[in-house]
Amino acid sequence: MPRRPQVVDLFCGAGGFSRGFLEAGYEVLGGVENAPGPASTYRRNFPDAVVIEEDIRRVSSDDIREEIGEPDVLIGGPPCEAFTAANAERRRDPLARLYDDPRGRLVLHYIRILGDLKPEVFVMENVPAITEGPLKEALRREFARVGYDEIYFNVIEALDQGVPSQRRRVFISNVPIEPEPRVSKPKTVWEAIGDLPDPDGGDVPNHEFKPLTRRKLRRIRRLRWGQALTRVKGAKGYFKNWLRLHPWKPAPTVMGGSRFIHPFDDRVLTVREQARLMGYPDDHVFEGGVESMYDQVGESVPPPVAEAIAREIRSYL
Repeated sequence: MPRRPQVVDLFCGAGGFSRGFLEAGYEVLGGVENAPGPASTYRRNFPDAVVIEEDIRRVSSDDIREEIGEPDVLIGGPPCEAFTAANAERRRDPLARLYDDPRGRLVLHYIRILGDLKPEVFVMENVPAITEGPLKEALRREFARVGYDEIYFNVIEALDQGVPSQRRRVFISNVPIEPEPRVSKPKTVWEAIGDLPDPDGGDVPNHEFKPLTRRKLRRIRRLRWGQALTRVKGAKGYFKNWLRLHPWKPAPTVMGGSRFIHPFDDRVLTVREQARLMGYPDDHVFEGGVESMYDQVGESVPPPVAEAIAREIRSYL
């Protein structure tokens, strides 16, 4: 039997990106992740993979070769805080977001390791704002500097792949990635979570009730579908937080710091319900503190999107 293509995941987090490649038949060799909670989650769900739990700025390509292996495909999603419009404090100069902001420079560390490992295919995920203004040409130069002259900026909407939440992301790669839509109409919140038992009921992992203060509970009871407790200022206006979801529509973008209110019950969604909105299967178990688990879900690549990308890449390997 031919060898399965092998993948390494930088900034692997809870493993949403890796999960999609696993489902598409790849061998997940391992990942790099510096936060204890996500690293523990990754180990739990990929027991045969190796996790380097270290700041990527202190990780060399030799470390990856020796501890994990040399991949056919390098994937990863560097943190988006330096680039996203949801960050009210992002740098005004787009190039400063990449070269001056310490979080933005993590993209350059992805490129550094990419240039050393020289995989056949790479895919780097981020928010579309990473291509604003002169950033796209700067990224082209950086990838060309390490040997990848032909670069594609593939924008994919998660709704098209059956994920029941809005999530438009750019996947930068050295091959074109244009997966066909999997669904004819978007999946709704209730289609995603309506079959789950009440929190703390049954044996569904990460489906525990999250208590609220009396004051917050009183305010939540007054919310109708689409209404929110708070508005958070971003770089380009405001976005809603603590929003009561509409059951018959897809959810808004799931983010690390965001919380959703159940469409019918006066409570916050559980980690499992939030994970369902990102397309995670129930056997993908999250570990760490509860706030860390919510963040792990919101900061990941939805597995159905990752799987669609992985299947596209198979034709190039």
